[in-house]
Amino acid sequence: MTDIAQDMPWLKRAWRTVQSQVAGDRLPHALILAGERGVGKRAWAEAVAGLLLCDTPLNRDSGQPIACGHCKQCELFAASSHPDVRVYGPEKSRMVKVDQIRALSSFAVASPQVGHHKVAIIDRADQLNINAANALLKTLEEPLPDVTLILLQESGRPVIPTIRSRCQTLPLPVPGNEDANHWLTNRVRELSEDARPSADLLARALMLSGNAPRLAFDYATGDFIGLRDSALERFREFMKSRIPVGEAARAFKALGLENTLWLFETWAADLARLIAGGTPQDPDAADMLRFLAKTNSPWRAHELLDMVKESRAAGVYNASPELEASRLLIAWQKLMPVRRPARQH
Repeated sequence: MTDIAQDMPWLKRAWRTVQSQVAGDRLPHALILAGERGVGKRAWAEAVAGLLLCDTPLNRDSGQPIACGHCKQCELFAASSHPDVRVYGPEKSRMVKVDQIRALSSFAVASPQVGHHKVAIIDRADQLNINAANALLKTLEEPLPDVTLILLQESGRPVIPTIRSRCQTLPLPVPGNEDANHWLTNRVRELSEDARPSADLLARALMLSGNAPRLAFDYATGDFIGLRDSALERFREFMKSRIPVGEAARAFKALGLENTLWLFETWAADLARLIAGGTPQDPDAADMLRFLAKTNSPWRAHELLDMVKESRAAGVYNASPELEASRLLIAWQKLMPVRRPARQH
């Protein structure tokens, strides 16, 4: 079984923390794993699950335990067929629903089916609806010794305080460029030669993902970059009043709500940096944002960030990506300097 600290060295500190807790029988019953999208939260959670389920963990790295990879538990886990591991996350909607958490609660109180421990992973615990959050709170208030809950949270997406207070939070950092590029290059080598993205495309994917390597892999092998470039071009055209808002919004609709909001959030944060004299993270949009930074105050950028948060909250209720994009586009266009009519002589 792959040692996640070797495969993803930026996760090493959080991984060593859990190894020490497992070795000393001090692992809390519930963990919140917080980090940017694509840094490896799910892989880390699965590595912890494998360690907790293993019948004969090995002691390596100064006595730190790792899963053996050979016992019955490890074989079931490697085949993704272990009945004592459950993963819950948004399905057709953008939220984790109460029925899923009720299923988790039933799983938590039942006896392990083939092993000695159970692990439940909630992917996107920041997207629990209110009923699901209340149901989860009941499970957290009555911890059982043979079950561990691992909640995954994206940075900047809050988990309600009553849940957070009953869990231990571990942050996962974004890797540096060398580690991110090394992981991405190795992952791409696993693809067939005709499916491997070019070096230039990999570099763009890393830039757009903010060095989150798993997200960069998805970008480099999917259609996000092409759709994003099209949305940026429609954005530019709309800001210059060359196309109507509906046409611009349709380009963002193709990206989906989450990616649309992520783009607007990135550009608004870059605008705030430029107004403050900093450097933008997205060089493709930098010229337009520099132009806007000359005539706008910092509060305008933060107002846009607040609007993104409002749109993300509306996403809980399956808001239309096209309508939310239109609302944000109109707000952006208001940042353009007012053209004064030419004087008549």
